Amino acid sequence: MFGIKFGGTKKQEEAQAPDGDFVIARLNAKVQPIDRGEYFEDPLMETLESAGLGDVTGGGTQMAEEPYGIEFCDLVILVKAANEETLAVIIKRLNDLGAPKGSKLILETTGKEIPFGVTEGIGVFLNGADLSDNVYAECDINHVIEEFDRLLGDKGKFRGYWEGSRETALYCYGRSFEEMRAALQPFIDSYPLCEGARIEQIA
Repeated sequence: MFGIKFGGTKKQEEAQAPDGDFVIARLNAKVQPIDRGEYFEDPLMETLESAGLGDVTGGGTQMAEEPYGIEFCDLVILVKAANEETLAVIIKRLNDLGAPKGSKLILETTGKEIPFGVTEGIGVFLNGADLSDNVYAECDINHVIEEFDRLLGDKGKFRGYWEGSRETALYCYGRSFEEMRAALQPFIDSYPLCEGARIEQIA
């Protein structure tokens, strides 16, 4: 395999409070816990706290069975009131941060689900077991990630990874899956470490 190391998956945390409503933001984003905090959790917390609307009290990353790795991630939000105005602020901020299509808010009190999300996602699944030893020795997955970001430009951004027993997945999000695939395909076709890679739309 490629030697990528992750931190452990965080279990979802909940904070008990005497007043307020819990809202779950279920993000259709395949990101590690530390990246979840950087990309979504911390910026949303700043927005809610500055507006006096609530706080992000925890989060979690849901793992799927191989070969898919990360399935989605949650943010646990405690708001003073889960009214339309507050929910609109949450959705706008998460969309501004690039929340993928297929995301949703879940209201704890009623179970109501509100869809949101603006970006599409591409997953590139690299073969981590069947290529020649020379390929793994001479090629660098960090070069792949750097090239993905360079080639995507304003079309998208590398946002995360997952390493399984036979594949390593690289996840990018942007305005269009087709645009991102077209930008990355020539490099994927030419770089030895990407030989036989699977490409899937993930959002």
